[in-house]
Amino acid sequence: MKPLIVGISGASGVIYAQRFLQHLAGTKKVEVHLIITSHAQTIIRHEIGKKVDFSRLAFRIYRPDDLAAPIASGSFPADGMIVIPCSMKTLAGLASGFAENLLLRAADVTLKEKRPLILVPRESPLSAVHLENMLKLARLGVHIIPACPAFYHLPRSLNDLVDQFVFRIMDVLGLKSPIKRWGEHSSD
Repeated sequence: MKPLIVGISGASGVIYAQRFLQHLAGTKKVEVHLIITSHAQTIIRHEIGKKVDFSRLAFRIYRPDDLAAPIASGSFPADGMIVIPCSMKTLAGLASGFAENLLLRAADVTLKEKRPLILVPRESPLSAVHLENMLKLARLGVHIIPACPAFYHLPRSLNDLVDQFVFRIMDVLGLKSPIKRWGEHSSD
């Protein structure tokens, strides 16, 4: 199994993280090491409205204050990391090298080790500061994939929108997914 670090920060859009983790659990090809910030816990309760059992969707869950966790070290053999959703605070912390918690430290290590790092920012409108931080990170090799769902696959539900976006992220990670590609038409 491929070890992948997944961070959920305190931004709106935790449904993306939930569906991403559910699809990864279905592949049985990824060992998820999960960090959920305290603010993300608040957002999860507000947006999903029920207790989500992330323990069955992850190999291991870490406390955001556990800076002695294995994933805080470059010697941890992660294949990469994704922060989904990524708050502007987390993005700014990473852009400035301010690793105040485990999520930021793991992302910082991922960046310094030149491993794939994906950030899924969820904010609108974007300020010049947000855009400059994204540009700085993109120039360092970070994949910036804003939470912007597509509509060409003719979604019929919120889950259709979310899943297509999640499948696109899985594509970037090199994981097989049932993504509907541009030009592919459904039978109906």
